[in-house]
Amino acid sequence: MSMPTHAMVLAAGLGLRMRPLTLTRPKPLIEVAGRTLLDHALDRLEAAGVGTAVVNSHYLGHMIGEHLAGRTGPRIELSPEETLLETAGGVRHAIDRLGDAPFFVVNADILWLDGPTPALKRMAACWDADAMDALLLLMPTVAAVGYEGNGDYHMDPDGRARFRQPDELAPFVYAGVQIIKPELYRALEPGRRSNTELWHRAEAEGRLYGMRHDGAWFHVGTPEAVDEVDALIRGRGIRVALSQPRTVVP
Repeated sequence: MSMPTHAMVLAAGLGLRMRPLTLTRPKPLIEVAGRTLLDHALDRLEAAGVGTAVVNSHYLGHMIGEHLAGRTGPRIELSPEETLLETAGGVRHAIDRLGDAPFFVVNADILWLDGPTPALKRMAACWDADAMDALLLLMPTVAAVGYEGNGDYHMDPDGRARFRQPDELAPFVYAGVQIIKPELYRALEPGRRSNTELWHRAEAEGRLYGMRHDGAWFHVGTPEAVDEVDALIRGRGIRVALSQPRTVVP
């Protein structure tokens, strides 16, 4: 497929584990390696050619709106939420702004570095609308910096993804980026809903796929993780360009 023109960036969480940093600012506005987490996500979308990003907000949402007022790309549409709607509920609330074609959904509390080809471009090239309802970026669990869980998914050689059983360890963790069809959200009743509901449904129909990330990936979930990830990125000799085009360069 060609590059999706739209993306949803999920930035409405409370960031409770990130306190005390989130007592005065929303988690997506915490800085790592000289950029906010939200800008890291938007920079990658812009560099990939995504034209419009819908950003939801709730906790201290006015700060997100004020921060994004200075961006020139991608074009930003704000989707404030009076109550927390979770991941799928937030996308469902904004679905009329996301067009009729498959689009990206990106979490604003993760940070990734690309391999030889940017992950968003690899996902667009991998997407097959005839076979897929959702395509998840998956990170090898053992290489996921800051992640301490049991993983999320197994992946077949053809890319089909299967959620782990309760007593299993899974080799891949969801990396916070997906391409998904808008009709999955339009079929939901508005309200508080999770993306896992959509993924389980797609998996049951054999239409949930994954793509292995071939770069570094960081879960920035606590104040300690902010310092750790910042040091790791700076230790790799990586800087984040602040001028157009925004991208990660060696």
